[in-house]
Amino acid sequence: MDYFAGSYDVAVVGAGHAGCEAALAAARLGCRTIIFSINLDSMANMPCNPSIGGTAKGHLVREIDALGGQMGKTTDKTFIQSKILNNSKGPAVYSLRAQVDRRRYQMEMKHTLELQENLDIRQAEVVELLTDENRTRITGVKTHTGAIFECKAIVLTTGTYLQGRIIIGDVSYSGGPDGIFPANRLSASLLDLGITLLRFKTGTPARLSRRSLDFSKMTEQPGDEVIVPFSFDTENIEKDQVSCWLTYTNKDTHEVIRKNLHRSPLYSGNITGIGPRYCPSIEDKVVRFADKENHQVFVEPMGLETEEMYLQGMSSSLPEDVQIDFMKTIPGLENVKVMRSAYAIEYDGIDATQLNLSLEFKNIDGLFSAGQINGSSGYEEAAAQGIIAGINAAMKIKEVKPLILDRSQAYIGVLIDDLVTKGTREPYRMMTSRAEYRLLLRQDNADLRLTPLGKEAGLISPERYERFLEKKELIQQEVARLNSSYLPPSEEVIKYLEKRDSTPIKSGINVAELLRRPEISYESLAEVMELPQLPRSVREQVEISIKYEGYIKRQMQQVEQYKKLEGRKLPKAMDYSGIQGLRLEARQKLSQIKPDSIGQASRITGVSPADISVLLIHLEQINRGGAPK
Repeated sequence: MDYFAGSYDVAVVGAGHAGCEAALAAARLGCRTIIFSINLDSMANMPCNPSIGGTAKGHLVREIDALGGQMGKTTDKTFIQSKILNNSKGPAVYSLRAQVDRRRYQMEMKHTLELQENLDIRQAEVVELLTDENRTRITGVKTHTGAIFECKAIVLTTGTYLQGRIIIGDVSYSGGPDGIFPANRLSASLLDLGITLLRFKTGTPARLSRRSLDFSKMTEQPGDEVIVPFSFDTENIEKDQVSCWLTYTNKDTHEVIRKNLHRSPLYSGNITGIGPRYCPSIEDKVVRFADKENHQVFVEPMGLETEEMYLQGMSSSLPEDVQIDFMKTIPGLENVKVMRSAYAIEYDGIDATQLNLSLEFKNIDGLFSAGQINGSSGYEEAAAQGIIAGINAAMKIKEVKPLILDRSQAYIGVLIDDLVTKGTREPYRMMTSRAEYRLLLRQDNADLRLTPLGKEAGLISPERYERFLEKKELIQQEVARLNSSYLPPSEEVIKYLEKRDSTPIKSGINVAELLRRPEISYESLAEVMELPQLPRSVREQVEISIKYEGYIKRQMQQVEQYKKLEGRKLPKAMDYSGIQGLRLEARQKLSQIKPDSIGQASRITGVSPADISVLLIHLEQINRGGAPK
């Protein structure tokens, strides 16, 4: 028996990483919000790896924080190891990664939501989206118990739960991650609203008992001595860190896998969903990289109060007996005891080209979608979409224009633009190579890029914004000081340069010019000149700004060209079928995706440069009043 259970502004369906960010953003912006989870104990769960960040993903977390999101703050409170990856390369690809205590992260995030004003939490399975009689505007949701909650906007963040199917060898059953029930009825409601669904697949490795492992046969992987926080609000952190461990597969491992490939659902046809290309299972690695003699396996703790260890790089859907056989061939795992078997999971997602860049569905007013349902993979990609969807759901209700980040502003902009403009047929993973302007989109300057936008949206407090302005002023002052300072060819300076094998000087040298030399660091300048006492983050920005000034200016010029195309807006109601000169494929793709601008149109697969030229001519005719829109 259906019954009325309440009225809200925003309903968030799913309480994973996307859902948590969406619900917090909407509630913090003053919207009465409710978030649904099939099981409240799985809120902010980490069913795959117990870590936050990593290559390109760390950029996303810092951008979420710069906008006023929660993931970075919660990570800083619950991590057990912290590392900067790629620090031997340039700053564009530095990425922060933290090993977290899985349960503490969940508890901390859940408690944050519980304390949030304007936010209610409800354990229930949402089985139907309710709309007006024209089926074009959201009016509410219905749960499995018949409870009806009215709302003005919905954010779908269902993760891997929609018609989830767990697969281990030739065994498969309906289920969500970590033994939670799947959401089997909502997909039908989405199809009934005309939403196109896709089938995706992801996987996770086995969890092992620490007591059965021999770490003497592995290489220890400690955390960094200097801990860099994820949140720009977090002060310096000092805490004891735990180690991870590195071991390798070998020819015996690969032989066991090859002999049992016929039992793998990946190759038997039992798995129909498409998995992530850049995070393959171990059996997929052995087949695809047959010439490789070994693969890295990172053994990582799941938390401080558990003996479970996670095998990074060893996801699998092979039968349990085969999993045990191949793990026992790996150094340190000879006596392994499995606590949770590796498994693959198939689930329903949507074709993200049905969304606007605001993450709202084009044909259903008030319906937003974020996270793995959109075809992405990873907690960070999900949370990044979640905060944008939550902000824009609130903006929709307030009748304010949505927050849309473009490719030159943020990795979040690249992520959403790729999903919405190009779509994906396999789980999308963020990588630094996907960002054309990655020297500008560094993880260290996410606050400088996005905090003003977070304040404008309403998620950055006046106090935090004041601290941000102070930091920005300190950076500008020190850069200006170094640009106007000179060092003489004194004995002290000459010895300083000799010690670093740096080219000697015969006359005075500008300090900023000296700092551009690769072997010279900002910190080392203290040996030859007085440096002010500045926070680490300020010193970092000063050095990067000066060292990479030429490259940064070049990318800024490229962004200016990009902005010109993005600024050429296309009417939403444009009839592409009637534009002479467009190829058939281009007409179909443009009609389906309805790009916002010439720039977005140019990134649609199947739209050629010649098609863009035709569009530009047609747009010019419209502006002159000589062509139909």
